[in-house]
Amino acid sequence: MNKPFKAIIADQQNNKYEALLKTLTVHDLPDRDTLIQVDYSSLNYKDALAVSGKGKICRSLPMVCGIDLAGRIEESSNKQWSKGDSIIVNGYGMSETNWGGYSQYQRVSSEWLIRLPENMDFKMAMSLGTAGYTAMLCVQAIQDHGIKPDDGPIVVTGASGGVGSVALMILTKLGYQSVAVSGRESTHEYLLSLGASKVISRDELGRESRPLEKEVWAAGIDSVGSTTLATMLAQTQYDGIVTACGLAGGHNLPSTVMPFILRGVTLKGIDSVMASMSKRQRAWDQLAQLFTSDELDIISSVKPMNELPKLADDLLTGKLKGRIVIDVNAVD
Repeated sequence: MNKPFKAIIADQQNNKYEALLKTLTVHDLPDRDTLIQVDYSSLNYKDALAVSGKGKICRSLPMVCGIDLAGRIEESSNKQWSKGDSIIVNGYGMSETNWGGYSQYQRVSSEWLIRLPENMDFKMAMSLGTAGYTAMLCVQAIQDHGIKPDDGPIVVTGASGGVGSVALMILTKLGYQSVAVSGRESTHEYLLSLGASKVISRDELGRESRPLEKEVWAAGIDSVGSTTLATMLAQTQYDGIVTACGLAGGHNLPSTVMPFILRGVTLKGIDSVMASMSKRQRAWDQLAQLFTSDELDIISSVKPMNELPKLADDLLTGKLKGRIVIDVNAVD
């Protein structure tokens, strides 16, 4: 097979970084054991940084961006997989050190493949994508910690973003009371429709906090970092847990040891990029059990691949909400 296809490739020309739609053939792809015909990818915060060049995501150039992909195996030298098998790939350095999902074909390692659950299609998978899979990892960590729905509210920061939107829906389905944190009043109705019991302003958490404050949260899911995460920790109940999966507000953590040594609070880091295959499969299997296609349509919209540069800027400037699914075969 050597027919041409399209991909979004980040490169630097004349000291200018650009991610543009270009034409490739399979001979241009990396030397890996499995060729995928990609149907959909998705747009995550990390993708927006890579496409826009506003974050040092791509560690080498040229780089095909996109940390997610879903599609069918075209060929594989691994006998565990067959032509036509439906798969998902998330992370594993795609868009950083390995070419990623913004391409109509891609070569990946068979060690990265997750079999698409039976009651999930490609669009559903990418309506969730890395953001939804990360949200599920966060909720599973809270469950594994022993937090029950009756223990108290769970606070979700960055609630109108991909991780936050899916986290609210998961928590609601599992019977938890969730509180959404948002900086935009225009998103409040949307967040309540996802199951949040109430919405609070980001300013309530995004401030300098005392070492310990009133115990409010049984648990938290944070994609912001910095002062927001520090205040969450100061307000977490005894033996509670906060899962941290992002740094949209900064990578620093102006906190103290007080929540940890006086209240036994756990700060659990959530890494979706190199998580074990057992964690990945568990997360995707539970997502497939929890969601229907119609429910995911509430939080997602499908966009053509050629619109990625503008979509990346819109995401970084807070103009988007929910999940953006990228149809890599739509390049109008």
